[in-house]
Amino acid sequence: MAMGFVPANEGVLYNGRVTPFVVLSCMMAAMGGVIFGYDIGISGGVTSMEPFLKKFFPQVYTRMKDDKNISNYCKFDSELLTLFTSSLYLAGLVASFFASFVTGAYGRKPSIVAGGAAFLAGAALNGAAVSIYMLILGRVLLGVGVGFANQAFPLYLSEMAPAKYRGAFNNGFQLSVGIGALSANLINYGTEKIDGGFGWRISLAMAAVPASALTLGALFLPETPNSLIQLNNNHEKAKKMLQKIRGTENVEMELDDLIKASENSKIAKNPYGKIAGRNYRPQFVMSIAIPFFQQVTGINVIAFYAPILFRTIGFGESASLLSAVMTGVVGIATTFASMVIVDRFGRRFLLIIGGIVMFASQMIVGSVMAAELDDRGGGLSRGYADLVLVLIGVYVAGFGVSWGPLGWLIPSEIFPMEIRSAGQSISVAVNFLFTFLVGQTFLTMLCRLKSGIFFFFGGWVAVMTVFVYLLLPETKNIPIEQMEMVWREHWFWKKFVVGK
Repeated sequence: MAMGFVPANEGVLYNGRVTPFVVLSCMMAAMGGVIFGYDIGISGGVTSMEPFLKKFFPQVYTRMKDDKNISNYCKFDSELLTLFTSSLYLAGLVASFFASFVTGAYGRKPSIVAGGAAFLAGAALNGAAVSIYMLILGRVLLGVGVGFANQAFPLYLSEMAPAKYRGAFNNGFQLSVGIGALSANLINYGTEKIDGGFGWRISLAMAAVPASALTLGALFLPETPNSLIQLNNNHEKAKKMLQKIRGTENVEMELDDLIKASENSKIAKNPYGKIAGRNYRPQFVMSIAIPFFQQVTGINVIAFYAPILFRTIGFGESASLLSAVMTGVVGIATTFASMVIVDRFGRRFLLIIGGIVMFASQMIVGSVMAAELDDRGGGLSRGYADLVLVLIGVYVAGFGVSWGPLGWLIPSEIFPMEIRSAGQSISVAVNFLFTFLVGQTFLTMLCRLKSGIFFFFGGWVAVMTVFVYLLLPETKNIPIEQMEMVWREHWFWKKFVVGK
């Protein structure tokens, strides 16, 4: 059977080159990933710090220090503790729909500015928190910021980047997420050693640094040509912007496609209703499936709770934070590798290889913990603990080269303009919904399933790898406004888009 995974041709590429202007614009936009990653890394670190637990979660602190009868897997099981982590993503879920309206009605740039400002306010509240309510309110404001940022940034990057290098530019968002998470882990490792027990305040408040840079820098960002045409139908201004970011006067072909896409988008009075129609079934399915699968890889178990997980298997407080730094370095290195090769080898290849690596490492980690970690002992022996650390690094590498960056790239490039903002909003909302669910339930699942938690997520990795092999077409090197062709040529999806 001819599956039609890769289009017969890769689309008509537009004129242009990678210009310093577009590089600088995309670098600034990718700063949104830094604030997202910083928050992911910082929350996992501070929830393993004893002064933080003692102040806000005394029951967890007492259980960890004094209860010798509780299972190693259950020492950190607390709904209030997981709410601290996951409340951000529930707020981001709601905010992403408001961000969709702002992005569609006013452009990508206002959403970026609004996201940075909300994140700045949340960082200030968290750093000054004196009660659990103040702490969670700050997390909610951070969630609003992340909801706006994650709605606007991937779209901005995909629309600004030349089609031939769109994968590399968009993967810069995930690279920035990794840089933010690594920075957070390093700061956590440093502040944990501060005498007086207030290091966690510095960790939380330092989120204001990337948020300030983003908010101020966003004021100078140019709007994308796609958005200029969509908002005010200013063809001349869009043409000048295209010429500037492509480094050539000859942009008529790309401009014509943008104008046609804009005209089609004006017909769509209800983009959310339109995306659910038969003609857009492939994009609708992917807008849900891709972010869902990205979360059920289990990556946020590592991102949120790596220090807690390492403490569960027997590492001390400082060693746990240092181990999280090591996995962060692996994540950045492999995401950078993905940037280099994604436009050469394609999206499908990396997703399948990454899936195989993640599945294998999760199965082995689950087996080691099932065989060697006693329920109420002192943790794994040093040799097995080091083996688990290495295998988790391998797992993070598999994610970093595949589902980490590509989980943001693919949804941002597959939607036609008339449903693009709605599609990205659905994708972000699904991502936040399952991030919230995984974050809120993980410590309870760890307590109940014990080592089986790795088999649970490994099973999902197997399912998603098969899904990619059968149902995801290749999108590399195809201009964003010509993306419809990949669905027309796919063995399964062509039945839905024929006659469109």
